[in-house]
Amino acid sequence: MKAWQVERLGEPREVMNLVDAEIPVVAPDEVLVKARAVAINFPDVLLARGEYQVKPELPFTPGLELCGTVIEVGSEVANVTVGSRVVGSKIGLLSEYSVLAGSAVFPAPEALSDVEASALFIGYQTGYFGLYRRAALQPGETLLVHAAAGGVGTAAVQLGKAMGARVVGVVGSAAKIEVATKAGADVVIDRSVDDFVTIVNDLTDGNGADVIYDPVGGDVFERSTKCIAFEGRIVVVGFASGTIGAAKLNHALVKNYGILGLHWGLYTTRAPELVAEVHAELTRLAQAGAIRPIIGEVFPFAKAAEAVQKVATGTTVGRSVVTIA
Repeated sequence: MKAWQVERLGEPREVMNLVDAEIPVVAPDEVLVKARAVAINFPDVLLARGEYQVKPELPFTPGLELCGTVIEVGSEVANVTVGSRVVGSKIGLLSEYSVLAGSAVFPAPEALSDVEASALFIGYQTGYFGLYRRAALQPGETLLVHAAAGGVGTAAVQLGKAMGARVVGVVGSAAKIEVATKAGADVVIDRSVDDFVTIVNDLTDGNGADVIYDPVGGDVFERSTKCIAFEGRIVVVGFASGTIGAAKLNHALVKNYGILGLHWGLYTTRAPELVAEVHAELTRLAQAGAIRPIIGEVFPFAKAAEAVQKVATGTTVGRSVVTIA
């Protein structure tokens, strides 16, 4: 089979190579999946650079989520059948074939294409856990979503609307306004032109946003503390800016807001039953048309390194997906 490998650390286009590899052997508790589509995530960039919190030994295969067809099932796996179309997540999926734990694959929603289904898992799971479980977003509250035209941001916008929130999206350029609007944002702010702090405070009569969803970090996080509501919640889900924002805990105390971290991957090991429950709910929302991954660009398998590098630039909108024939 063909698989992409990172053989040394650096920029994705420079360190990712397409190589020949053996089709992996299935253990009793695993399934073998033939990939149909693999969605690209910003952590793929960080993995290639050696900057992700998990650092696999070199060489390794990037790729974190897929949609594919099960072609072999281990003897101890009872919940998956050969021929099933599934989605799943782990490091190492930019490959024609992958083995995953039987407990780590789930039925792909019928309402979504292979490309869309490949982009459902990580972004929407992160959004659901962050907004619903951690921040307890309520109908009628104001949700501020940073990077609202990106893959993580568009998922959060859609989930916020599904929960009945008023959603304000922040984007980095005028070219991204349309995408955030398509995702369902009620108001979209181009932070390259306007001050999101001023606009959010004006929109809320000075009260601020009840929940702020931040995959950017850095100055964006620090500025967000200027427009968070009384008893508001800032959900920290990443640092796409490359800088970790400094939390001023005295300010959080005086203004009475919470800072919540969300590392979705921890749920897969500490509370996998919740991951299954959330997938069932996301499937229901997808079948009802309430959520649908917004796909920005689709790349052939031979151009996977280009796809990861483009995500690294921060210029992509929606999800970038690699298809595998």
